[in-house]
Amino acid sequence: TDMLMSVIPALVCITLHEISHGYVAYKLGDNTAKNMGRLTLNPIKHIDIVGLIMMVVFKFGWAKPVPVSTRNFKHPRRDEIIVSLAGVAMNLVLAFVTMLIFFGLMVAGKAGNAALNTIFYYFYFINLGLCVFNILPIPPLDGFHVASCLFMRSIGPKPFMFLQKYGFVILIVLLMTNWLDGIMSSAVNFLMSGMMNICAAIYGLLGLM
Repeated sequence: TDMLMSVIPALVCITLHEISHGYVAYKLGDNTAKNMGRLTLNPIKHIDIVGLIMMVVFKFGWAKPVPVSTRNFKHPRRDEIIVSLAGVAMNLVLAFVTMLIFFGLMVAGKAGNAALNTIFYYFYFINLGLCVFNILPIPPLDGFHVASCLFMRSIGPKPFMFLQKYGFVILIVLLMTNWLDGIMSSAVNFLMSGMMNICAAIYGLLGLM
């Protein structure tokens, strides 16, 4: 049941993640995602089946990458970094807003519904998971594009060519062998704890605690 309840939050999270990539690219001068119908709230347009299954099972996964033509950017390297980080930023904001609402419900004594609590939990947990997971410098994740833009000139293209060739396999192995669990869980728990402290401070300043 819990797994089924995580599907809808997962679909919402990946859809908004991908839309943010496409929208920022559009604002920076690239119409590719818009022309290919990726600026849509229809999750079917954004689903990568393997990535969705990984997200539901492991709470870490990915969506179908939004197509971007960097030649349409005025500042290709800078703008690609901005577009790549847009999805991560969206998930971070969504996680915080969800936490803020849920914290408010707890303060008001309205957070007693178990099903609603579970959905809230999955929504901010999956958003945080997507945020942290997508920072990893492994294709098809956003962190790979950021790393290649920042470091390809200094360390050369060979490491990035290797990752482009074997990155997907590396990613699956890392997930299936639980090698990432400790690092990912620590990062997610750190963000979650920080957000809870910020929410407590906000409601404290408002005199609601």
